[in-house]
Amino acid sequence: MDEEYDVIVLGTGLKECILSGLLSVDGLKVLHMDRNDYYGGDSTSLNLNQLWKRFRGEDKPPAHLGASRDYNVDMVPKFMMANGTLVRTLIHTDVTKYLSFKAVDGSYVFSKRKIHKVPATDMEALKSPLMGLFEKRRARNFFVYVQNYNEADPVTHQGLDLTRITTRELILKHGLSDDTVDFIGHALALHRDDRYLNEPALDTIKRMKLYAESLARFQGGSPYIYPLYGLGELPQAFARLSAVYGGTYMLNKPECKVEFDIEGKVCGVTSEGETAKCKKVVCDPSYLPSKVRKIGKVARAIAIMSHPIPNTNESHSIQIILPQKQLGRKSDMYVFCCSYTHNVAPKGKFIAFVSAEAETDNPQSELKPGIDLLGQVDELFFDMYDRYEPVNEPSLDNCFVSMSYDATTHFETTVTDVLSMYTAITGKTVDLSVDLSAASAAEEY
Repeated sequence: MDEEYDVIVLGTGLKECILSGLLSVDGLKVLHMDRNDYYGGDSTSLNLNQLWKRFRGEDKPPAHLGASRDYNVDMVPKFMMANGTLVRTLIHTDVTKYLSFKAVDGSYVFSKRKIHKVPATDMEALKSPLMGLFEKRRARNFFVYVQNYNEADPVTHQGLDLTRITTRELILKHGLSDDTVDFIGHALALHRDDRYLNEPALDTIKRMKLYAESLARFQGGSPYIYPLYGLGELPQAFARLSAVYGGTYMLNKPECKVEFDIEGKVCGVTSEGETAKCKKVVCDPSYLPSKVRKIGKVARAIAIMSHPIPNTNESHSIQIILPQKQLGRKSDMYVFCCSYTHNVAPKGKFIAFVSAEAETDNPQSELKPGIDLLGQVDELFFDMYDRYEPVNEPSLDNCFVSMSYDATTHFETTVTDVLSMYTAITGKTVDLSVDLSAASAAEEY
């Protein structure tokens, strides 16, 4: 271990593993260490014995739940947008050869105390009870505007500068109702709260276009895909990529103390009496607690069930978004469900998650609106963890700390953090203008 590296990465969460892979491909000498004896960090996937030990304090779950090895329960459950940044990153790095994906059956939204399918086709849109007939016409005109909008072609802007007018102003011009705005902003643009209404409209338009492009990719019931065997496969796939390009991995390394020189710049990492020298350190917040601040908490419920979520057309994999306004909250709540069809549970079993940015210290009552949608559950676990963001100046100390995972059930915010960290570390941007059809061999429809 007494060598010098360009970068030492601490923690094998998804963000750290993506960065390790990207930096190794760039030709940097990378050492990747983790205090745990498994990959994934906070974003790992657990088998049933591990899940039981973590939440029940023992590793003997009841036999009727099936074999422990058949479970892959994500601790940070998220779907991928089929045309999104993470998929483009996977293709850019050729990590798709290590993974197989399957489309997610459906995307739903909670409105007026009921679950509604987010329309995936023109026919579904016509039949959807989310809007009345006249509102559907107004919404269609808005969707056509979004579809035709091209940032580089002023003709498509219809005289509107979306970098200056707010989303609220743009929506008012199309005469859409509050319920339609709620649906568009949270179920299509995937905003976490209503702050977007007072921000420039361009971001919302880009998000809606991404949703539409992702939906069109499979012509299926949702814009999302998800890896077979769960998200725990992702960090390991990027770890393989790093190793192929010369990266060195060391798991089960206790302490991992970051060392600084007299000027306050990072100069190495010490573990078990040995110090590896380096120019830069990349890590999750737990490795440098003095350089982060707490920004909130995530509350999460994990359910094992023997049936699909009711009122979702017997779907085996879905997302339900519960917009903040529907619940009287400050931010959205999310329900995520997958099953044995994605190889994350034994035959006949389903895994559901209810997640939200915690606004109280009582996850059981706070998450009740989402839990009530699940129907009967076999087992229910509750988790709550703090969220942190870095407060240091990387140009002064060469420490690049990732932000904690949020409550959303999609990956766009996660990868945005990764790519901005990559640019800060290297001074370059990742070229994600890739041919998405290249991934087709690694996907199951």
